[in-house]
Amino acid sequence: MDFSYTETQTMVRDTLARFLADRYDHEARMKISRGEGWSPGIWRAFAEELGILAAPFSESLGGLGGGAVENMIVMEELGKALVLEPYLSTVVIGGGFARETGRNDLIEAIIAGMMTTAFAWAEPRGRFDPANVATAAKKSGGGWTLSGHKAVVRDAPFASHLIVTARTGGGQREQAGVSLFLIENGAKGVVRRDYPTADGGRASEVYFENAEVPGDALLGEADGAFPLVSRIIDEATTALCAEAVGVLRELHRQTQDYAQQRKQFGQPISKFQVLQHRMVDMFMEAEQAASMALMATLKLPDPAAVSMAKAKIGKALTLSGQEAIQIHGGMGMTDELAVGHYFKRATMIESQFGNTDWHLQRYEALAFGEAA
Repeated sequence: MDFSYTETQTMVRDTLARFLADRYDHEARMKISRGEGWSPGIWRAFAEELGILAAPFSESLGGLGGGAVENMIVMEELGKALVLEPYLSTVVIGGGFARETGRNDLIEAIIAGMMTTAFAWAEPRGRFDPANVATAAKKSGGGWTLSGHKAVVRDAPFASHLIVTARTGGGQREQAGVSLFLIENGAKGVVRRDYPTADGGRASEVYFENAEVPGDALLGEADGAFPLVSRIIDEATTALCAEAVGVLRELHRQTQDYAQQRKQFGQPISKFQVLQHRMVDMFMEAEQAASMALMATLKLPDPAAVSMAKAKIGKALTLSGQEAIQIHGGMGMTDELAVGHYFKRATMIESQFGNTDWHLQRYEALAFGEAA
């Protein structure tokens, strides 16, 4: 089997890598992080100069005719540069929901860079379970009225729209009865509490206080959104695994560079065999993670493959992050060194869309549940 990238895929990867090397170094990222948490100018460049927002969409809609593999390629490069802009929230998640519900108008707006989305699915007591939905949506005339609380909604402060799961039937933890809504950010009755995240991004607690939305805010069919929500979360988790590969590669590269420069007892610490072994372990974790991310991408929509990859990569992020900080010493956690920011992002990725333990349990249930 040939795993080589096509000419178009290679072009997308190389073009994006050059752009980020020129315009998204550590200092530029820190300036963005300390400001709004994203750069509208960079986002416009993604749309107009690079065209990467079109990567996974069909050519008939103005896309590049790609799919999950193209998202994987882009996300790895974004991970290498710790890009804060909402590619995952908008292109992978928002675009995924638009594709599956036939909303070509939303895809065209995303490709043009005119629309950004944030996915409001997690709740304070949900514990990574997308079926655990207490936020309620009730019919109100020709529209809906939403009430509830969504937690840690990444990229919500600068999203033009929120994609919200709400219960229109069934019990709180039942898969049946979950519906999906597209709501304008800042609509009446939608209240946000914005805050910075540990990895330099932005998130919000979003409260729906009898928020009234029109009937066409419903995405797909009422009561039957859970299979779609689960599938898109798996696509997002797989893309997140690809971002993790970029983070892991940079953790290894920067640690190796530092070890070659830092001297102790008259020689670079990279000469010490015990540190060489630890850096080899980091290299192996990055390579294994790349293989697992590719496997999960090619096996979509297999949920067992997704959880297998996320669990393995979660362990790799923990090991490599800790090794990088320990080899750098205390200065590894300072703002001046990029490696500390990679460690923080690695820590956040490990728990995003389910931590290592949660995905191990999910994989066990999917792979062995029937046999047990």
